[in-house]
Amino acid sequence: MKISESWLRTWVNPAVDSETLADQLTMLGLEVDELAPVAKPFTGVVVGEVLTVEQHPDADRLRVTTVNIGTDEPLQIVCGAPNVRIGMRVPVATVGAVLPGDFKIKKGKLRGVASHGMLCGASEIDLEDKIDGLLELPVDAPIGTNIREYLNLDDQVIDISITPNRGDCFSIRGIAREVGVINQIAVTAPEIKTVPATITDHKKVTLATDGAPRYLGRVIKNVNVKAQTPEWMANALTRSGTRVHSFLVDVTNYVLLELGQPMHAFDLAKVSGDITVRQATAKEKLQLLNEQDVELSEDTMVIADAQKALAIAGIMGGLESSVTDSTQDIFLESAFFAPLAIAGRARRLGLHTDSSQRFERGVDFELPMIAMNRASALIQEIAGGEFGEITVVEKTELLPKREAITLKQTQVNELLGYEVAGDFITDALKRLGCEVTVLDAQWHVVPPSHRYDMVIYQDLIEEIARIHGYDNIQTRLPVMDIQLAKYQDGFELAQLRQTVATLGYQEAISFSFADAKLEKQLNPNVKPLMLANPISSELAAMRSTLLSSLIPCVQYNLNRQQNRVRFFELGLRFDYQNAQTIDELKQTPTLALIAVGSRVPEQWHGKAQEMDFFDFKGEVEEILAAGRINVEYVRSEREWLHPGQSAEILVDGQSIGYLGRLHPSLEDSLDLGITWVSELDQDAVLQSYVSNFTELSRFPSVRRDIALLIDDKISVKEIQQLIKKTGGDLLDSTWLFDVYTGKGVEENKRSLAFALLWQHPSRTLEDAEIKSGMDKIIEVLQNTYEATLRAS
Repeated sequence: MKISESWLRTWVNPAVDSETLADQLTMLGLEVDELAPVAKPFTGVVVGEVLTVEQHPDADRLRVTTVNIGTDEPLQIVCGAPNVRIGMRVPVATVGAVLPGDFKIKKGKLRGVASHGMLCGASEIDLEDKIDGLLELPVDAPIGTNIREYLNLDDQVIDISITPNRGDCFSIRGIAREVGVINQIAVTAPEIKTVPATITDHKKVTLATDGAPRYLGRVIKNVNVKAQTPEWMANALTRSGTRVHSFLVDVTNYVLLELGQPMHAFDLAKVSGDITVRQATAKEKLQLLNEQDVELSEDTMVIADAQKALAIAGIMGGLESSVTDSTQDIFLESAFFAPLAIAGRARRLGLHTDSSQRFERGVDFELPMIAMNRASALIQEIAGGEFGEITVVEKTELLPKREAITLKQTQVNELLGYEVAGDFITDALKRLGCEVTVLDAQWHVVPPSHRYDMVIYQDLIEEIARIHGYDNIQTRLPVMDIQLAKYQDGFELAQLRQTVATLGYQEAISFSFADAKLEKQLNPNVKPLMLANPISSELAAMRSTLLSSLIPCVQYNLNRQQNRVRFFELGLRFDYQNAQTIDELKQTPTLALIAVGSRVPEQWHGKAQEMDFFDFKGEVEEILAAGRINVEYVRSEREWLHPGQSAEILVDGQSIGYLGRLHPSLEDSLDLGITWVSELDQDAVLQSYVSNFTELSRFPSVRRDIALLIDDKISVKEIQQLIKKTGGDLLDSTWLFDVYTGKGVEENKRSLAFALLWQHPSRTLEDAEIKSGMDKIIEVLQNTYEATLRAS
């Protein structure tokens, strides 16, 4: 939001310079992005009056003028502006003046005629050119006055970044309140006169929706259509970044910027019958002031007459009922709309207006009458008119309630960590507009109507710290009573994050929202849970998988020539498939991995190799091994995974996640290439078992190998489990070291070679013991799987 410093100082004028004022606003939480002068520096320009104008003897387009600038002798200046004439007052750059761009004015001759200065247009003094020619000043502009002083060009424009919770600061009035509080000086608001009714004309107003608890309207007739926006008002608007329109539009914009109350004027001749504030009907259409045609939904509130919608309440008016340069009679509205009734509607329609920006954050519900009187007084003063009674319709039970908040000194001290004087607390809260009662060493505080963000005592303490000054917070080392926690032999979240990062993955931090289209691609059978007020259309659904967030990250990088991408994320996914209500929505902390590209980065030694299933599975196993998780793998049946290159990860028969390659059809549709993904239940990964130390055997181990011909549908994991179970305690470990199919092996069978390591913890094993164990294992495998020994 941009405001003029000089306009602000008409409300509150602390004895500080511009830079200090900007610093104060920033320290109050209203960050000043820029402090910019209205016009660039220049010198030597004064107000002058054109005394004579004569044709240049040798140039058709030049005039020879004499100009009075308040000195003993008038200046002779050659000018080529088409609008120069006798009697006009204009800016005059005298000899020695330095204009913006380091342009210096010297004595000279133009086509043989001496010229002692320059008559200036607006652009020469860094203002906007509205006409082709000289900048014409009012006829009462004091001759000889410095133009910077006369036009207030030393004014500064303060560009302030307003946080979403401070909707009350979207106005000169709101900023002035803050400046008054921090400098402990009074705020002087302009006197607002009440304009009495002179005619009986009025419009009946009906509130047919709960979104508009208070609505004010007034008929104003016979307004002077030729009235021009005064220079002071036009300057205030333009320096605040608002374009000047016609006077009636400018008045409502001026009140918006001054008080923070959005208003709208309808052309009375274009309003049929009475006014109704209601919800739009399904697919109701309206052409807006920006000439955009919109189709409204039933949750959008409109201002309507007896026949049609006139405006989207709190957002933008309609073109058909708008005021024009010929409008004489208007219906002026000033209302309080509930923030939740406005929030999200403008964004959905692709709009962002000054009105919606304020109503979404909350406008003071006591402000509509003040604004109506202010606008009425300005219209009467500048454009005349006949005024009807102000129609006030409200549902008082729906207006915001300001509940008292109890605050204790101990709460302030505990939360801030230092003591603030009680008198300062009382004074600060009163200056903020609160009603303060001190009783039994407690403050009972009723927030003002414009402060929606004051609800709990912590909000009051935040205000106290803000007004007292963040830079006044005392620096003090904390007192810490350190007690060593009991050692837990577990896997911590920080260790998990470090383990994954060590594998070459970069952490992604994303929203818990996703693109509904991508959600449907990943989970075709699940209906996405949509947000009521999404940030954007690409973040409109709650994610049921973290892949909805990671896949767009990978796409973004691939599109920028990053061909090897590794991301992981620790976040929440939402299981809403079985949820009937929001309370049943399950949020699961999840670790997700995604990998695209070669197994290792490009290097001089060896050619780049694409990552395969076992490369990716090995990385997942490293993560599980770091947490000491005992898992087993079975084929995954998830629709978005490759049916032959994916696995479900089980702990005690229960799935804790999956790993594998995306389905090729999904890879093609997302333009990804071969993509490896995994999602693991974070809590299951962190639930590691406590390790128990077993003394290593000092006696030699004995290795025996067996090669089996066995049905290729029997999993290696199943065979290994049977071998381990049959071998008993003496069998230390077993692993697969060879797989063979082809010549000499029957169809639908394969040769699997296993190594078996035998060892006793306290003695050397005898051959008979090992032979007995091996015979037993072979017998069980033959009986269970019809396996046969294969000769080496």
